[in-house]
Amino acid sequence: MQNYKVTVNGKVYEVTVEETSQSAAATSSISSPAEKPITSKPGTAEAGDITVNSPLAGSIMSIKVKPGDEVKYGQVLLTLEALKMENEIVAPEAGVVKEIFTQTGAMVNVGDLLVSLRSL
Repeated sequence: MQNYKVTVNGKVYEVTVEETSQSAAATSSISSPAEKPITSKPGTAEAGDITVNSPLAGSIMSIKVKPGDEVKYGQVLLTLEALKMENEIVAPEAGVVKEIFTQTGAMVNVGDLLVSLRSL
């Protein structure tokens, strides 16, 4: 057995891993590999940028804007599926889309940076 410390979202967990026989390992390798989930790219907005963060953990269903687009206060920027509901994420104020930090299908957590805007 091997003991490891694993940090997930800032929390430290102690994990014990048990080595199995080769026949069990061969059996498990036959199953199809799990797909790696799509995640948002980490990023930070520059000073003075307007940031739009995820209010909920969920999956990005669609992105309605692209960098360079001028948006109005309350305009839908993207749609987030959380708790089996579609949630429209809107512009907190008028501006120009500077950068998008996520993509369709990405899993996001509460507080993840989604979009940065530049004031008009």
